[in-house]
Amino acid sequence: MGRLGGILVAYGAIIGLSDNLGYVLPAIIGLESMGIPSPGETALVLAAILASQGKLQIWLVILIGICSAILGDNIGYLLGRRYGRDVLAAPGPFYHRRLRTIAYGDKFFERHGPKAVFLGRWIALVRFATAWLAGINRMPVKLFFFWNAFGGITWGLTYGLAGYYGGHAAAHVLAQAGLVGLGVMVAMAVAGLVVMRRRERRMAESADARSEG
Repeated sequence: MGRLGGILVAYGAIIGLSDNLGYVLPAIIGLESMGIPSPGETALVLAAILASQGKLQIWLVILIGICSAILGDNIGYLLGRRYGRDVLAAPGPFYHRRLRTIAYGDKFFERHGPKAVFLGRWIALVRFATAWLAGINRMPVKLFFFWNAFGGITWGLTYGLAGYYGGHAAAHVLAQAGLVGLGVMVAMAVAGLVVMRRRERRMAESADARSEG
């Protein structure tokens, strides 16, 4: 959960959260979704646990969490689409390597964009960057919005209800499952890189053959 997560737990304990201040917790998810590293998952679970103690309304906790996740992701996506690509493509150190990275990212999101956006919502290590990458690599807006909303709704419901009925232990099990999702995403990325390299090699060989002919 980390030091910041511990601070959140202490925050909840100190305030007692018998009033509306507790609903600030699930709103923190929006910061994480925008690309600002924040313990959104921990905040949602803590708010759900407090709801199980009668201090908050679980339906409102989940609703705020879902809305924060979707809104934050869309802001991150738009920022990445508007500014991120220009920054990566700007002349400077590693210019050609950055252009190759963009080209690979475009192909990756063209083939695996929906899966990446959905799974990225469930993986703490990549959650804060997924929306930015989708924007930088120009994933279609409607496609991103649908899969982002689907991921945000299912994630918010799952973690909210897990925290409400099972506490931190249930949330920990879900976090471990998220690591499996990380493995899936890494496998997709590696496979895509291998395919791209092979394609570049074949194109280079074809060009050499034409030049020799």
